[in-house]
Amino acid sequence: MEKPREIYTQLLDERRREVAVREQRHVALGYLRLGIVLAGLAVVWISLETHAVSVAWVAIPILAFFATIVIHEKLLGVLELRRRAVRFFERSLERLDGNWAGRGESGAAYLDAEHLYAQDLDIFGKGSLFELLCTARTHIGEETLAGWLLRPADPETVRERQQAVDELRSRVDLREALAVLAEEGRTGVDPVSLAAWGEQPRLLQSRLRPAIWAFTVLGIAAVAALLTSVFAGLPERTAVILRDFFLLALLANLVFLQRIGKRVAPVVAAVEEAAHELRLVSGVLERIEREMFGSPLLTRLRQSLETAGDPPSKRLARLQRLMEYLDSRDNLFVRFAEFFVLWTPHLAVKVEEWRRHSGPSVRRWLVALGEMEALCSLASHAFEHPDDPFPEFTAESPWFAAEGLGHPLLNEARVVRNDVRLGGELRLLVVSGSNMSGKTTLLRTIGVNAVLAQAGAPVRARRLTLSPLTVGASIHVTDSLQNGVSRFYAEILRIRQILHQTAGGLPVLFLIDEFLHGTNSHDRRIGAQALVRGLVNRGAMGLITTHDLALADIAEALGHRAANVHFEDHLEDGQMRFDYVMHEGVVSKSNALELMRSVGLEI
Repeated sequence: MEKPREIYTQLLDERRREVAVREQRHVALGYLRLGIVLAGLAVVWISLETHAVSVAWVAIPILAFFATIVIHEKLLGVLELRRRAVRFFERSLERLDGNWAGRGESGAAYLDAEHLYAQDLDIFGKGSLFELLCTARTHIGEETLAGWLLRPADPETVRERQQAVDELRSRVDLREALAVLAEEGRTGVDPVSLAAWGEQPRLLQSRLRPAIWAFTVLGIAAVAALLTSVFAGLPERTAVILRDFFLLALLANLVFLQRIGKRVAPVVAAVEEAAHELRLVSGVLERIEREMFGSPLLTRLRQSLETAGDPPSKRLARLQRLMEYLDSRDNLFVRFAEFFVLWTPHLAVKVEEWRRHSGPSVRRWLVALGEMEALCSLASHAFEHPDDPFPEFTAESPWFAAEGLGHPLLNEARVVRNDVRLGGELRLLVVSGSNMSGKTTLLRTIGVNAVLAQAGAPVRARRLTLSPLTVGASIHVTDSLQNGVSRFYAEILRIRQILHQTAGGLPVLFLIDEFLHGTNSHDRRIGAQALVRGLVNRGAMGLITTHDLALADIAEALGHRAANVHFEDHLEDGQMRFDYVMHEGVVSKSNALELMRSVGLEI
């Protein structure tokens, strides 16, 4: 079986060769067009100077020139698609090489500092889990993937996503096709407003169409009358009558436009706010409509696009054309023609007819599109990490048992794996260790894999079994000068938030770094023991890390429900060395003094 790197490299080489061939054709067509122009000039010169041939022969090079323009435009379109494919495979290889951070969509717009784990686990932002996973080309796809990472799904939903991801993981052709539909920027279509717009009642009725057409005919007749009066050489009396007719017809159209404008303006404003930049959405749907799938979830998504008459892609493309016609009103000529052909009212009626026929289905189409792109994002990750398995879910709750667990955001060559088990009688691990030894990374490793597992993605482990869980983390808590909040106060607010979450429907997996870091050792030990006991008594389980070895006593106070683990380090050739391997028991030494001495401080 070929490895992802081999497949990506092979396809990248193929696309680069295709680009090279088409660039050569592009240059050749440029020379051909120049030759045709010179040939046309030669025909004209021969005809005028020697009269050996008729000047009519110049029509041949003119027709040939326009034919090459059409061929050239088509070639440039294909060339651009191949260049995008090259960039797609280059980015894919960058992910395999670990050079992906800062080169994709960060998803920063979805980051909520109040979320239980989004900021602490680097779900969004530069170098985040979202940036690693997201290959979506539409805003709807990004929003769906972000939602999956923020909200755990139930096991049945997760299993359906796993089956879909497993089916899609080898479909590099489909993911490439979706990727080349758009360049770096994503479409600005807002799925919420577009779906809501489609479901709103109509603002214009079709019975207005005959009146609009009547005034359009009147306006065209007025223009014809004016041109006839000016250029036809008619008697003055007849010309005056035609000019008077023009003025009366123009006045009638202006009055009609003024009266109907209050009904047309809300229609145009609503569709302009909700339905811009639909071309990419239409293109993605058109590609999906051609696919046949086997897994239940993909089959349902494909069936949700089935409609009587034209498929969703063509319907949305039609709405996109209406939007382009509305945008053309910025043209000075169209603004002038508005008074005679009633351009905007005609388009408003067509928009309302589109909404009547297709509007109620828009939400269903967008949901299917978003889920398909989110699944393709997870499938790309699964394809690029074939050794990462899908997690298994157990009815025993709460439960988290991992063998060979590693951090998904680290390059595989740098990952140090650990076995972690929580559940049953054991509900707490107190993690001690020196600075930079790996305590915080362990918390993030557990949290990110729990998020991946409940989103439907593979996990970075040899095996992971878990029950449905709500992750609550206090790792990246900071103070706020503007809000007058200290780090300690921010931390206890987050802990309160985690405690409140234990009243929800799922057990909480808490991950607390440097527990109660901002207070003295005496208060920390008493407060930490009380808070941890409260969490465990409410059915939660998790890990806390600490530099303060006095907190290791918490494990003894909780008996069999808690255990101490630690990370070690050693000094070698004046450098601190870490193995990032978790060991049982409490750490026996600190490296703070050695670290200070290693950077030249006199201690």
